Amino acid sequence: MSVEIKVPTVGESITEVTLSQWLKQDGDYVEMDENIAELESDKATFELPAEKAGILRIVAQEGDTLEIGALVATIEEGGAPAADTGDKKEDKQEAPKPAATPQADSKPAAQTDSSYATGTASPAAAKILREKDIDPASIQGTGKDGRITKADAEKAEVQQTKTAEPAKPAAAATAPAVTLGSRNERREKMSSLRKTISKRLVAVKNETAMLTTFNEVNMKPIMDLRAKYKELFKEKHGVGLGFMSFFTKAVCTALKEWPAVNARIDGDEIVYSDFVDVSIAVSAPKGLVVPVIRNADSLSLHEIEKAVVELATKARDNKLTIEEMTGGTFTITNGGVFGSMMSTPIINAPQSAILGMHNIIERPVAEHGQVVIRPMMYLAMSYDHRIVDGRESVSFVVRVKQLLEDPARLLLEV
Repeated sequence: MSVEIKVPTVGESITEVTLSQWLKQDGDYVEMDENIAELESDKATFELPAEKAGILRIVAQEGDTLEIGALVATIEEGGAPAADTGDKKEDKQEAPKPAATPQADSKPAAQTDSSYATGTASPAAAKILREKDIDPASIQGTGKDGRITKADAEKAEVQQTKTAEPAKPAAAATAPAVTLGSRNERREKMSSLRKTISKRLVAVKNETAMLTTFNEVNMKPIMDLRAKYKELFKEKHGVGLGFMSFFTKAVCTALKEWPAVNARIDGDEIVYSDFVDVSIAVSAPKGLVVPVIRNADSLSLHEIEKAVVELATKARDNKLTIEEMTGGTFTITNGGVFGSMMSTPIINAPQSAILGMHNIIERPVAEHGQVVIRPMMYLAMSYDHRIVDGRESVSFVVRVKQLLEDPARLLLEV
């Protein structure tokens, strides 16, 4: 009796997903709860597990867009590959094999091929190997029954990188495969995430009265504070002291004073939040994602830094859940990490505002009648003029500037 594997319900607002890749092949034997495919929604990527052990029969293909409840595959009753039974028969004839165990340890994976798992990469390991173009056959797994674990894949990645480095000059010499002046083009299907990002950005531009206000911040006080205490901070809290925690604390303080910036429109009503859930824009492999730091206004600097590191790591590994990316009352985006000097960030709907950070550049500025060199950063806040007036937007950014240029205000709350 076969079991149908269908697209599960992954969220209230999600009606379809894209089958991004198969982790197993048609005809493979799979264990119950073993991940067989990766599905991508407009918000997150998640893995599809097998609902029983048996032989996998693929129905949907990679790149297919599937509705919730659509058939993805079936699993037929069946045992492990014939290699297992063959080994068992040979064991009867060659009973005294235990003495050969030391040799088996020193031989390639083919010698220990007594299970379907031998030489098979786990989903996490397979992903690493695909991204780095490493052949699983070249790796001997240390997991159960010879399965290739994530640790095996990471070690193999390091080893391949080390051995490949000396060959770089030769590779560089043969790299120009494209002829000079060629006009080649290539096409690839947009992912569900990229489609959603496109639709939302266009909708924000069309449906909001978006304006941007600018200011600049002298980052020297914060940079001096970080230089003085970063070692003690990391030793005590186990995390580095970055700029994001200062910006988050400053934003939370300013939002309490200017609640309209922390509001959103819902139909004919304006919803004001008495809490601050800060969305942090992160560049992930498959596109921009915006995970949320819940109740950021009640967190300390080290708690904010730990939350940022955790969410950014999950984003890079495509491990963010839908819950971690929904909600949020205000967004901070840092284009400075890519070298951006100035930009006009687009609002993260249904929020009413977004603050953009940019790169820090030493520039001459006037202080007390003298020209001095200071590390300066431009700030840009885009806001929905339907909710936030000009006075509120400018005052908000000025307040953030005051708090950043005098960090003691963040501690004294003045």
